[in-house]
Amino acid sequence: MQSVCSGELTFLENCLRVSPKSYGTWYHRCWIMKIMPKPDWERELALCNRFLEIDERNFHCWDYRRFVTQSSFVPLPEELEFTTSLISKNFSNYSSWHYRSKLLPQIHPDQLRIGRVTEEALLNELELVQNAFFTDPNDQSAWFYHRWLLGRADHPLQIRCVMVSLDEACVSVTFSQPVAVQEDLILFLNDKPIFVSWNTAGRKEKRSLFWVCELPKECINDPCCQYKFQVLWKDGEAKKECILYPGRRETWCRDSATENEFFSLDLSEGKSNVLQQELKSCKELQELEPDNKWCLLTIILLMRALDPLVYEKESLGYFETLKVVDPMRSGYYDDLRSRFQMENAILKMEYAESFIIDLSKKDLTRLCHLEHLGEVTHMNLSANRLCVLPSNLFMLRRLQVLEVDNNEVVRLEGLWNLPQLEELSLQCNKIKNVSDLQPLSSCPHLSVLHLQGNPLCEKADARTELEALLPQVKTIHLSLI
Repeated sequence: MQSVCSGELTFLENCLRVSPKSYGTWYHRCWIMKIMPKPDWERELALCNRFLEIDERNFHCWDYRRFVTQSSFVPLPEELEFTTSLISKNFSNYSSWHYRSKLLPQIHPDQLRIGRVTEEALLNELELVQNAFFTDPNDQSAWFYHRWLLGRADHPLQIRCVMVSLDEACVSVTFSQPVAVQEDLILFLNDKPIFVSWNTAGRKEKRSLFWVCELPKECINDPCCQYKFQVLWKDGEAKKECILYPGRRETWCRDSATENEFFSLDLSEGKSNVLQQELKSCKELQELEPDNKWCLLTIILLMRALDPLVYEKESLGYFETLKVVDPMRSGYYDDLRSRFQMENAILKMEYAESFIIDLSKKDLTRLCHLEHLGEVTHMNLSANRLCVLPSNLFMLRRLQVLEVDNNEVVRLEGLWNLPQLEELSLQCNKIKNVSDLQPLSSCPHLSVLHLQGNPLCEKADARTELEALLPQVKTIHLSLI
């Protein structure tokens, strides 16, 4: 068998010289090494090195090298040193930077931030990568790696919010990631499990951030008593509880974005000083390379890492410059700016301890982080560039007033099952048909609807059709006068 495998490896090596990026050849080589009685791992490492000298971005070879190092138990620090040697020869070696991002969290893991590295290792990497992008500012490899270094920790799956409403007789649960509930989510009332059926709100997605169940009537039989609600996901992988106090009709428990630093980095004084110096250096580089999109984007990300609110106005100016420099990706930059704008608005709302969020006149092109807005009662989205209201708006269970004037909305997908929505303003949008308002029929308390300035208002029978579709709405405004 040893002889047969050796002959096969020689044959495969000849094949790889002809076609070094053949999936089948590399996979077959892995299989041969697994069944070979006495595999020569050192020879395989040398083979990888030769192929990477020919093409340093051959990801097939990189994958095979990882298989070899794991099988032969090559120490991770040796592999890290290997990437350093390749990068020192060529800063544009993207594959080496990427491999480095996989090695560092294993060698220098941050115990408090999953998937991230210790501060000492981070500061060393920042110095290395800064040398790279100052040497060749137009190469994207080092900039991408720098962006990874500034990234936030990978939070484990969590239950973001639990909300109980006696008026709606339901319990709703919001997760940090889309999940398929099935039988993995259990509801407890006063430490006793109760049988419920979990559903998404008005949709049939198998995986969702938001799940809701009807609360059996017999569960709450004395409003003067105190009740403890607890939800448990997969035997305790995630859990959250809230208390319904006597006389209350609703209660909730939600993770705070500010306290949990969902939108920021935990910066020590040393790390903050280094990032401040990096920001200064990048601004100096940007003066020398005014059309360098990577430098502009990194300046924005550094500002976000240091203090998103302090640098809010300045970073918006850099976004505008970035769109001029790189117009082909202006849509991406608009969406990224929208995400940052929403993060800032959520932080401001939490600092003010308010249930009202004002997102008007921010030039938003998309909505995100809605899982953090479960307590909001009033949302203003007027004067933006929204074309559609996303389906996960149904997570805003306490929303009573929604303003979406002066946008480009054509569909209302996200307005299914908003149980407390009372007033909706959609003035000056692009809604053409009464049927486009069908989702509003599932909002039982909607009583005031503003539709002035939409194409559908020009139809002679628009009011009649609307009254038939939405009998619960008492006041419908169609005229701008």
